[in-house]
Amino acid sequence: MKLNYNVDVVIVGAGLAGMYTALKINPDFEVLLLSKEAVDENNSSLAQGGIAACVKSDDSFKLHIEDTLEAGSNMNDIDKLEQLVKCAPNNIEELIALGVEFDREDNGSIKSTMEGGHSRRRVLHAGGDATGREIVKALSIQVKNRSNITVLEDIMALDLILNDSKCVGITALKDSKILNIYSNDTVIATGGIGEIYNNSTNSTIATGDGIAMAYRGGCEINNMEFIQFHPTAFYSKDKGKKFLISEAVRGEGAVLRNKSGERFMEKYHPSKDLAPRDIVSQCIYKEMEKSNTDHVYLDITHRDKEYLENRFPTIYNQCLANGIDMSKDLIPVLPVQHYSIGGIKVDMVGRTNIPSLYACGECSNTGVHGANRLASNSLLECIVFGKKISNDINKNLECFEQAKLSDKDTLVKNQYNVQSNTDIDIYKVKKEIKETMEKYVGIVRWESGLLNAKKKIEGLSEKLKSCLESERACQEAKNMITIALLIINACLDRKESIGCHFRIDKNNGEQI
Repeated sequence: MKLNYNVDVVIVGAGLAGMYTALKINPDFEVLLLSKEAVDENNSSLAQGGIAACVKSDDSFKLHIEDTLEAGSNMNDIDKLEQLVKCAPNNIEELIALGVEFDREDNGSIKSTMEGGHSRRRVLHAGGDATGREIVKALSIQVKNRSNITVLEDIMALDLILNDSKCVGITALKDSKILNIYSNDTVIATGGIGEIYNNSTNSTIATGDGIAMAYRGGCEINNMEFIQFHPTAFYSKDKGKKFLISEAVRGEGAVLRNKSGERFMEKYHPSKDLAPRDIVSQCIYKEMEKSNTDHVYLDITHRDKEYLENRFPTIYNQCLANGIDMSKDLIPVLPVQHYSIGGIKVDMVGRTNIPSLYACGECSNTGVHGANRLASNSLLECIVFGKKISNDINKNLECFEQAKLSDKDTLVKNQYNVQSNTDIDIYKVKKEIKETMEKYVGIVRWESGLLNAKKKIEGLSEKLKSCLESERACQEAKNMITIALLIINACLDRKESIGCHFRIDKNNGEQI
């Protein structure tokens, strides 16, 4: 295994954002694509519902924009949002050209479904309810067939390598060895932060590595208080990764019921069960508080078994494995952490404030989501901004002669410990981070709770100062602490409730 690499572009993260960006880079340029585990282990693969795009005659860019603004409490960056929506159809065609097979009607047109917050059936899907998995599978085949793309699996990015305030690569950890990877351009596409919570729909590798390394390197990070909780994860008493019940189930007519079997969303919002996610999650929280329960129910029993098996094969079989026949039984659900709205601040083409460094996907903050993401705009953001990033990289590299870098002319920002404090129980530290965030920085936040969380996390940070950087668990724990503090501080700064940031302090008059 080489300890040093020199490439044109290094992309950290092999989900949809990372792979699509890699595939759109000029094949004359050498690309190194890093995956923290196997290529198919990422949040993109877990996306069930689909990808939003205006491709139907009864839809319009204007309506998609309006729906996204309403879901995002009008805090969206309108210029980037217009770019997101208007670039959608062409990028969908490019996905199809790369081998993605969207579900189709008998006449050959692409099927679409409704999801919460949408005014039209504009969510395209594949494999019934396995859209992310199908897209990642198709792109993985293309990546393996591209001679200019090298994939390294089971490798964890550590920190940026900076030279005169420019990003010239990253350090990474593989097989307990620290590698230097030098590049003309670097793309961070590391996905979400769900592992800092006890309950999340995210992959267990989602420890916020990309945002943490960008922050340490001097990147602007914003909107970290906006953590989206998906309203309908399958309820279980076990803590950890939760199985997602797609928004599309409600899009196809499912309704929420409380402990008494009563529908309740009509009390809270005119769109009822198809209200935006932040509202639905907060309303479920209120119902659980009122009835002193830890879950509610999703009811789609009015649909027949054959329809459900065909439309939602993954969900149907997973429910069945847990003793629930969704054609006959109510599905127990609860809101859990799902998506990080904030992240590494980027411009119209995905550039950060550090030259030669880009960010794409969930780890970035483009501003398109505002204070709460509209369902199925996440996969769309990956491809639209992935294409913008690759275009910018292609343009820059075409007029730039690569200068191979080396240790002697490159400043490595961080030095690494080689001795470990054996008294540190890393897994206990991780557990305490998750429990603290779940308790104080969940759907509902209040000042004293946030201050308690900050004190607790800062104490855990002190414990990790002497742990060994060549241990992946140690690096993950440090990143989790960085992300937790970024979120807590952002929550403390924003006093008012908006979007998926919900404060119940007495001084702002909010009520549960």
